[in-house]
Amino acid sequence: MKRRLITSVALAVAGGIAMRLAFGLEPVWWLAWIAPAPVLIAALRSSTGAARGLALLAGLIASGGLFSYFSLVMPLPVAALVTVLLALAWVLVSLLARHVMLRTASAWSVLAYPLLWCAVDTLLATLHPDGNWGSLAYSQADFAPAVQVVSLTGVAGLVFAVALVPAVIALAAVRGWSAMKVPAGCTLALVAAIFAFGYVRIPAPAPIAGDRIGLAAIDDFIGPRVPEAQVERIWAQYERHVNALAAQGARIVVLPEKIAVVAPDAAARLSQRLGSLAARNRVWLVAGIGTDDNGRKHNLAWLFGPDGRRDASYVKHHMAPPEREFLPGTGYDVRPIGDTAYGLAICKDMHFAGMGRAYGRRHAQAMLVPAWDFNLDARYAARLSALRGVESGFAMVRAARDGLLTVTDAYGRVTAETRSAPLPGATLLATVPAARVDTLYARTGDWFGWLCTGAALLMLLQWRGLRHAGKEKPAGYA
Repeated sequence: MKRRLITSVALAVAGGIAMRLAFGLEPVWWLAWIAPAPVLIAALRSSTGAARGLALLAGLIASGGLFSYFSLVMPLPVAALVTVLLALAWVLVSLLARHVMLRTASAWSVLAYPLLWCAVDTLLATLHPDGNWGSLAYSQADFAPAVQVVSLTGVAGLVFAVALVPAVIALAAVRGWSAMKVPAGCTLALVAAIFAFGYVRIPAPAPIAGDRIGLAAIDDFIGPRVPEAQVERIWAQYERHVNALAAQGARIVVLPEKIAVVAPDAAARLSQRLGSLAARNRVWLVAGIGTDDNGRKHNLAWLFGPDGRRDASYVKHHMAPPEREFLPGTGYDVRPIGDTAYGLAICKDMHFAGMGRAYGRRHAQAMLVPAWDFNLDARYAARLSALRGVESGFAMVRAARDGLLTVTDAYGRVTAETRSAPLPGATLLATVPAARVDTLYARTGDWFGWLCTGAALLMLLQWRGLRHAGKEKPAGYA
């Protein structure tokens, strides 16, 4: 018994470490397909009480890798609470799936684990103010063949596949592979079909036609206590970047989110200055600005035309934890620039599939996205945002302070990228591959996620009925 316990703890620790690597801010995409398997094996072969402890141990190891990031964006007690809640999500899904698999003789009980994860993912995306930021699907963002399925199903389809594989491995390890031949074969066929669809869907090479676009970012923030001389140095450097990018052929220049937060009178002067900058260089200019009108704060993306007029003032919809005092917007902005329809969004807006779908329905071909990241999440935030383009069929131009300057196509491929920097900052010149790609997901929405949510609910109700009827678990289980 002691040896069995030691083995189970070792499995939980190994699985927790694997999940930490697979689902962290620098995810190892291939590991995500197997990482939870050791934890599920340990839970299936243990008593209910032991399974709870093992799942919690693995969950805390996995979510603990995000604590340092959470502590950057929220108070320490809240960061600790969020870390524990993420661990409890692993516990909840793992234990519910375990109960179903232990008390259902059919090998198809293996579907419990992916169905439950899809349900959790879909509910978080719909109800939580931060959406499904930690979705299992985002572990695949760097592997373009896998993520193409989101153009059909949204991220729920990818969550289902990523969760199904370790569940099959775990149940086969406990029941024996002979008992799992059909589900294992179907799982292998599903994964092969997803990868094949991805390879076929992605055109090669990447599209090269499109507008020349410049991105510029200076990490330094213009806050109320920043000396005026430093404020002017930052704005003067942005002007030099715009001048240089325009001279290199940029037709559009995108600057980061919330470069400064200013009062209405200062905002009016800044708008005039940026409009003059756009007119002098004959470019379309996007700049992120915060305004504070006696406590009424807005996070804006201004779009200036080559004539110097402010053509749009988009208001950010979804706020990151440090900016909850900003008032959310509700509008969408799509502007034709030449032959291309460009949409405007700001940073966290592109963490929400509903935002991407709204722009897909408005026929946006590329998104211009000022952003502000937290260094640790630079790559994760850029790749997460790129998946919105895969879902709804548009390219993404994202200029982030404390992050990455990134251009991706409608298939999630990075076509140009560089890191932001403090003064004098960093720039990137690229061609936007803005060919519009129609997707089923943009037309139909989260049909697969809600289908899985309904199936998970029915499954749990059936399991509860079996439990009350006193049905015993199949032989061979501990």
